[in-house]
Amino acid sequence: MANRPVQKETSSQPHFLQFNNLACETAGGKVIFATDEWFAPARNLLKRDPPEFIASAFTDYGKWMDGWETRRKRIPGHDWCIIQLGVPGIINGLDVDTSFFTGNYAPFTSIQAACLDQMPSFTLEGDRTGMAASPSQFEAVAQLNTDSWEELVPMIKLNPGYSESCHNYLNVTYPHRVTHIRLNIYPDGGIARLKVYGIGKKDWSTVSSQDLVDLVALVNGGVCVGYSNAHFGHPRNIIGLGRADNMGDGWETARRLDRPKVLKVDEKGILQVPGCEWAVLRLGHPGIISKIEVDTNHFKGNFPDSCKIEACSLTPDEENNLIRNQWRSDKTPKWRILLSPQKLKAHHRHLFSGESVVQCGPVTHVRLVIAPDGGVSRLRLGGRPVSDNLTHPQQISKL
Repeated sequence: MANRPVQKETSSQPHFLQFNNLACETAGGKVIFATDEWFAPARNLLKRDPPEFIASAFTDYGKWMDGWETRRKRIPGHDWCIIQLGVPGIINGLDVDTSFFTGNYAPFTSIQAACLDQMPSFTLEGDRTGMAASPSQFEAVAQLNTDSWEELVPMIKLNPGYSESCHNYLNVTYPHRVTHIRLNIYPDGGIARLKVYGIGKKDWSTVSSQDLVDLVALVNGGVCVGYSNAHFGHPRNIIGLGRADNMGDGWETARRLDRPKVLKVDEKGILQVPGCEWAVLRLGHPGIISKIEVDTNHFKGNFPDSCKIEACSLTPDEENNLIRNQWRSDKTPKWRILLSPQKLKAHHRHLFSGESVVQCGPVTHVRLVIAPDGGVSRLRLGGRPVSDNLTHPQQISKL
């Protein structure tokens, strides 16, 4: 477990870190243009794994760095790149991470955004270390008129990449759907990672009420809005694309300390334990759920013994009140059983449908409860969207 450190949460951390990284390479994000990539290519910005530093690593172009680093500029202008989000959506905040860029970090940045009707036909391929944009690439990107894109973050000063200062957290209050962002650095330098936290925004007008869709998927606007424990992996991961790459791509809790010293099971073989862990997720659209998948892929010695799923319908105000109280309130939501307690297996896709899934009617939120602890890699909730009579919350919830 020592090779999977997780940054400890503090009250000073911004609320938007609860949401998914819409630009991550695992979500399909990609860099389609960069003015310069001399020391390190811009595609590194979108890596899921934390930056690393290898003191002895050098390339033919200079010091190897795990991020995007441009050459020391000796011509007019400044450097910038264009990132195509893997999941278009509403951006709530950014983390401009300068880890390990101490004497070579970009001193200033600004960020712009656009929602493009058509995806650009150009992209960047292969290892571009030691390269810069060609005249033809500048001509192609000029067609996007990126200079006139909306400003998400005005020019601000960045902090160097020491552990205590590397995370430059930026709140965003732009209420419109975004497909692309332009990251500007002034005038040059390096950034390790760019994380774009937000909520996917799907055009539900194109979805029939008879279509069975994953109502909680990241790409469909699902989002984690509360949890009990995320020691080794955040529950936002369980609504990600595809199956998990490894344990780090799932939700994993610490071992509960209230486990009995000697474990016992009931007549169904389910462990009898006093505690549990939970994660609350808001669906991308209210709907009626009829199929469930709980995937423990990669969790072999640390899967939960059992799980259950509850559901309810909440208005935006009710959700916000519960979030402010960390889902612990005298006025708790009226959770209804969607999936009764089920024994789980290691490294396995558990599929539930038919009579196993209790008919709860239209719901907006679900709570996945695992006992006593452990890891889940993915949660899929197949259902049919229903008319939105609850004014389903699409805005950011203040955590």
